[in-house]
Amino acid sequence: MSGNLNARITKTMVALTLIAALVVSLGLMAYFLFIYDWLYPDLEEEAIWRTADTVMVLFLLAFGLLTASGIGWRLARRIVEPLKSVAAAARRIATGDFSARAHLPAGSFQEAADLLSDFNTMAERLERAETELGYSNSAIAHELRTPLTILRGRLQGLSDGVFDPTPETFGRLIAHVDQLSVIVEELRTLALGNAGQLDLAHASLDLAEEVGAALNGLEAELAAEGINVTRALAPARTVADRARLRQACVAMLENCRSYAPQSRVHVETGVEGGEAFFRCSDTGPGLSAGDRTRAFDRFWRADASRGRSLGGSGLGLPIVRAIARAHGGEARILPHEPTGLIVEIRLPKKPLPLGETDD
Repeated sequence: MSGNLNARITKTMVALTLIAALVVSLGLMAYFLFIYDWLYPDLEEEAIWRTADTVMVLFLLAFGLLTASGIGWRLARRIVEPLKSVAAAARRIATGDFSARAHLPAGSFQEAADLLSDFNTMAERLERAETELGYSNSAIAHELRTPLTILRGRLQGLSDGVFDPTPETFGRLIAHVDQLSVIVEELRTLALGNAGQLDLAHASLDLAEEVGAALNGLEAELAAEGINVTRALAPARTVADRARLRQACVAMLENCRSYAPQSRVHVETGVEGGEAFFRCSDTGPGLSAGDRTRAFDRFWRADASRGRSLGGSGLGLPIVRAIARAHGGEARILPHEPTGLIVEIRLPKKPLPLGETDD
């Protein structure tokens, strides 16, 4: 890979000028010292400028300019070829072919290499986004189809007199409507988070208290799945949106309830490296390394054939990451030895508002 483009152009132009001047100077010196006497051996010392002299000078100048032009053309080609590759790939992407990539010609400058690398990275992200969009649309249709089908069937049955309009029937219909409302709200949260538009009402809080409240609210459901919960909730003061943070905590615990029944779950909070963290460890079946990288994808489940009856909507962990990132933090998944998973969110330990103390 060649060096800096600006420096190379400057050095090349200086070299071109020196080459042209050197060729003309050496040519004139050789002409008058050697060739001139050979052409005009009988000429007196007082030489007279002849037409042949002019022709020779013009020839030398033309030779120097042609040499400089050849070098300049090669330089321009090395600059333009990567741009042509990027332009061709951009035209293919504009037509919908997101697999197009720009190729780096041999001997290109470092700036050209950086440009092509950034362009190809952008193209890869566009391709992933297009794939994810198609998958999300299919997954959304799949998630909404079942409750809508049930609702339509029940309502049609009520209309035809097949079902009696009992409180139990209406209760089941309302439950399906609530299920649809949860999916819509989860999708809305994800969309706002991905767009960076998730509204947050920041307040000083203790992460341990919020996790404890969420854990108390789900204690019965976790026990019903045979989950034994242990706690180590150390104080972890931070500034965050209380409702969104509790939503993330509930989503993490619901993930354990759905995918790690009959396991031991250890919940802990604390402060490490200037960050407040909430960590949820389980001894369930866990995930492979490849699956862990996909666990934050929308609608993804470890078992692709698993429906909502056996697992969640596939939106819980993506929402956890969206909320963590909206706070300037991050969510991650780690393996838990010997079996299971560790799901963790880390939030920056921001300064407390004036008048409050960290106790």
